[in-house]
Amino acid sequence: MIIIVGSGAGGATVAKELALAGLPVTLIEKGPLLITQQAFTAYDARDNDLELLKTTCGGGSTMVSVGNGVRVLQEELKSLGIDISIELAEAEQELKVNPLPDSHLGKGTKLLMEAAYNLDLPIQSMPKFIRPSECIPCGKCSFGCPRNAKWTAMDFINEAKEAGAQIFFNTGLEKIIIEKGKLKGVNIRRNFQDTTILNSSDQTSQYIKTDLVILAAGAIETPRILQKSGIKAGNNLFMDTFVTVGGILKDIEFYEEVMMATLVPFDNFILAPHFSTFLLEKLKNYGAQGKDILGIMVKIKDENSGQVTPEKVFKQNTLQDVRFLAEGSAVAGSILSEAGVKPSTIISTHPRGAHPGGTAPIGKIVDENLETSVKGLFLSDASVLPFAPGAPPILTIIALAKRLAQHIIKKYAD
Repeated sequence: MIIIVGSGAGGATVAKELALAGLPVTLIEKGPLLITQQAFTAYDARDNDLELLKTTCGGGSTMVSVGNGVRVLQEELKSLGIDISIELAEAEQELKVNPLPDSHLGKGTKLLMEAAYNLDLPIQSMPKFIRPSECIPCGKCSFGCPRNAKWTAMDFINEAKEAGAQIFFNTGLEKIIIEKGKLKGVNIRRNFQDTTILNSSDQTSQYIKTDLVILAAGAIETPRILQKSGIKAGNNLFMDTFVTVGGILKDIEFYEEVMMATLVPFDNFILAPHFSTFLLEKLKNYGAQGKDILGIMVKIKDENSGQVTPEKVFKQNTLQDVRFLAEGSAVAGSILSEAGVKPSTIISTHPRGAHPGGTAPIGKIVDENLETSVKGLFLSDASVLPFAPGAPPILTIIALAKRLAQHIIKKYAD
């Protein structure tokens, strides 16, 4: 039996691929199964006053993503001997990644596009895994799509289940059992009592014998699990730090648009249209309402300067991080001014994190096949990314998971 821990982009992909290949898969997810409209209730609380946007539920943070399917770290991974070009193409086809049609671009986004063009900036469309025929722009992507119009990892989970995989929500991993350096099994625990677990009469805890475990619990929880297992993971944390810069443009109604439908890429950061309620809080003193705010996200490739411990998450902005945020914010301010935003109202939110990763990187904690020093213990989430992407990594995580699945399928065949 193959045990997969976590149902986000990495775990769901591996589960689907292995189940379709006829392998015995059991996936456990610590969080609950929710409909997409309820996904906003699963956002995790702040950890040590550090604001990381991530969720614990079926489908993981894909449930509250804004549907960005951009390729990241392809060349960096290739330099490490990991070519995911075929897997990226497969993922783009499966998720139907394409820019949104003009009919789904709102007035605010179009103004920002025109302003960037006038400033001779490299504005381009953001690839999206949103189904335009089902999407009615409402600005609620990051709360959970009310129309289920975008791909989420639950799509792959459902495919895995149809192919024979066992899926258990509200089920956490207590411990990985390792004896003399060899993987022997796992202890898991259910968080509620109304169903049996794996046909056992014990409805709360169970030992499962296995020699193959795939951790896909995310870049915060995966290293904590590894630490309990005696593997020194948890350093090198990045989180794609971002701020939203915005100001007042009366009655623009930008908050009802699909966010990040376009982007302006730079070497160390990207800019993309983005609304934040934190801007509204600060601009109320100017008489602004939500419908009056136009904003741009500045997302940087932050340094791997953080750490995850069993109790806390630490991440401070380095001098380089601050410089990248300042440079990006200056460009964002220029675009906003060109778009008609009153310069005296342009402000920035506090820094937050969107894509934690790097805490069990390739070359340090896992090899090129994403296997740890414990044979049969693999990782399949953003913890393995050795560098900050500075852009949404979902597509790359899926591609790496596909590659991992093929490695495991070949191993079983041998």
